[in-house]
Amino acid sequence: MSHLNYNHLYYFWMVCKKGSVSKAAEALFLTPQTVTGQIRTLEDRLSGKLTKRSGRHVEPTELGQLVFKYADKMFGISYEMLDIINYSQRENELFDVGVADALSKSLVSRVLLKAIPEDDGIHLRCFESTHELLLEQLRQHKLDMILSDCPVDSSQSPGLFSVKIGESMMSFFCSGPVSKKRFPAIIEEHRLLIPGSRTAMGRKLMHWFDSQGITPTILGEFDDAALMKAFGANHNAMFVAPTFYSADVLDLPDIQEVAKVEELKEEYYAIFAERMIQHPAVKRICEADFSKLFH
Repeated sequence: MSHLNYNHLYYFWMVCKKGSVSKAAEALFLTPQTVTGQIRTLEDRLSGKLTKRSGRHVEPTELGQLVFKYADKMFGISYEMLDIINYSQRENELFDVGVADALSKSLVSRVLLKAIPEDDGIHLRCFESTHELLLEQLRQHKLDMILSDCPVDSSQSPGLFSVKIGESMMSFFCSGPVSKKRFPAIIEEHRLLIPGSRTAMGRKLMHWFDSQGITPTILGEFDDAALMKAFGANHNAMFVAPTFYSADVLDLPDIQEVAKVEELKEEYYAIFAERMIQHPAVKRICEADFSKLFH
């Protein structure tokens, strides 16, 4: 077999990534007919069908899956090379960070300050979303790093690494008067605000309620910690937040800390792709001592 045309392979790879010829054509600034024609040429070259229709989408055949696997490695590495060249040549390093919406913004800002060199030679861009969507963007090279409340599963996401930057036990806070009942029974006397069930802490909390035999009256679920605090302060509700927030939380009017719960710990991770290990901003965050921040 003589040499392979990498353009044809790239078009096939894009069709698989985008799920349809029309979306791939749009991304490649080509007509759908051109993309289809080039993939047919590649199929002739490899003596086999590479794609099949599945409803409105296009899926790879068995041969297509094999070819896609190798193409994905090849083009993935070429994108890594460009990333590394780009950030090593810029005067102002561009640093795109995704922030899981469950994290406290005051905490995130203090973590990100560690990424900024003394000469301010960095262009920082922050994006907020769910852990799952941010991971997808990290895999697609759209982000350089994520700050999240749960680590990445390396078996599910090869090439991605997590570094734990800290943890905090959780506290229950309350606005307005608190009944004389002992903790945790007192929880059932109040309407409760908790982190959303999509967050790692939301799931841990529901397990903890079960283990304590508590049936809480949930007034609301909030993915955003700041929103939950503000809502709690205005609705005489009990709410859950990391203990180290107490300085921020207790600044709010009529808020008191009801109890700390050692079994409930929120963890904080920096997640990044292998290609970013040498990025100066990633190195600064991974090597920083955040112990004061979490006390």
